[in-house]
Amino acid sequence: MQNGTLVKTIFLKATPEKVWAYLTESEKLGEWFHESDKTLSEGNDYALVTPDGSGTKVCWGKVLKSSPFTKLIYTFTHDHLAGHETTVTWELEPAYGGTQLLMTHTGLEGADEPLNMLASHDGGWDDHLGKLRKKVA
Repeated sequence: MQNGTLVKTIFLKATPEKVWAYLTESEKLGEWFHESDKTLSEGNDYALVTPDGSGTKVCWGKVLKSSPFTKLIYTFTHDHLAGHETTVTWELEPAYGGTQLLMTHTGLEGADEPLNMLASHDGGWDDHLGKLRKKVA
């Protein structure tokens, strides 16, 4: 069996509270990923939108779990996934005066062309996490 899970771990020079804000608050999400139509909160649908103000959805899903400063889980899809739903889990842990952030993205093996989806998301998350690292520092 092949595994379609992406796992990324980074260390950030910021408190878990500050990192949490960048994972959940609409405008802060827009500084490193895509702005959300609302703050991400448990049980609610969300849409990440284009920065041009048109409100065009880039990614969307539903927040499954929100444990402030420790864990955030949401479903995640976009047009290139052609309706296939994946799951993104963020785990935050204090580390040496900063935060260890673990991101796990599951379900990509079920998408059309799974290798392309895995490679694309792998590079995309690297790019976005690099931006997050700069923003929270």
